[in-house]
Amino acid sequence: MNWKKLFKDSVSNIEEQFDDFTFRLRRRLKLNDPVQIVPYRSYGTVNRLYLKGRVLEDKLLKAATDKDSIFTNLLNMYKRFESDEVPGAILKVSFQDQTHQVITDEEGYFLLNLAPSQVLHLDDIWHNLEIELEHAPIPHEKNIKASAEVLIPPFDAEYGIISDIDDTIVETSATNALRMARTVFLNNARTRLPFAGVSEFYKSLQLGRNGKRNNPFFYVSSSPWNLYDLLKDYLDLNEIPAGPLLLRDFGLEENKFISSGHMGHKFKEIENILLTYPHLNFVLIGDSGQEDPSIYQEVAKQYPGRVLAIYIRDVQLANREKIAIEIAEKTRTQDLEMLIIDNAAEAAEHAAKIGLIYTETLPAIEIEKEQDKGILPGKEEASLLE
Repeated sequence: MNWKKLFKDSVSNIEEQFDDFTFRLRRRLKLNDPVQIVPYRSYGTVNRLYLKGRVLEDKLLKAATDKDSIFTNLLNMYKRFESDEVPGAILKVSFQDQTHQVITDEEGYFLLNLAPSQVLHLDDIWHNLEIELEHAPIPHEKNIKASAEVLIPPFDAEYGIISDIDDTIVETSATNALRMARTVFLNNARTRLPFAGVSEFYKSLQLGRNGKRNNPFFYVSSSPWNLYDLLKDYLDLNEIPAGPLLLRDFGLEENKFISSGHMGHKFKEIENILLTYPHLNFVLIGDSGQEDPSIYQEVAKQYPGRVLAIYIRDVQLANREKIAIEIAEKTRTQDLEMLIIDNAAEAAEHAAKIGLIYTETLPAIEIEKEQDKGILPGKEEASLLE
């Protein structure tokens, strides 16, 4: 008998029963907060759009500022993880001249695959779907609406970029549980700083060589969906190209944040992207802190010719660096190289050399790297000195 699975199933069952009990109790005592629709950035094709989101009680989180106290950040993080889902909510999704109805599951999630009824114009890589709450099992205001963004790469996109988030574009210290908790729980989207040169490097990849800035980004992370708003705001605030955020559910069941493995989740999400866009090649960006080198090696092995370059940021742990270097040696072929890098400028030099980005973008990446490291005045300070 698999005692580990039995334990997980038992705890998961208790969790579901407790959630159901507290939901009914809060509804009976009229303790519910306002209802909100939280759509997630997703992706699709000209033939199929994929929509995912969640209906939750609104914890009324305020926009982050760089003056927020540790207590404020901690309270907001508690609210994110102590989410109150709204199961059984009925939503109307409108796109083009068609409408669809979808119902949230026991954890408040909704999923919808729909086919466009008209030819899509790919002038913009983002397409909006309108969502309206038609019914919820708890009291709610009228006219609760939201707009979902679905990315569809244009036919002339040169390549796509799949990037990790934690310890790749923002320091999380995922290899150290205590440091990671301190970083994640005591900071917000404004106080967590990007790694040196990331924003300009990612913009250069988005621009590519055709100058249209239409190469699509996908962010695959092992972080739970509870952190979606924090990560989305972080990307936007730091002017890092927008893209679908592919996270994990938080819980003890299979494929969730606590139970499932880092490699299984990320490989599955990356594979789905490659299968969705069979004619698009990709650049993979991650870090040496966990399993990114192994995952990307497996992706390159199973999808030969589809990976143009792999950039692994060194998290400065000798044992992890050694593993990454060994994997890089095994992965290296005539057409593919896995680079272990310290900062975005190093990756940019290689990307320019193999024709992924313009050489003319390198100075801006180098300047931003120096600014992010504090060697040069930051962007705001530099504008004041002009």
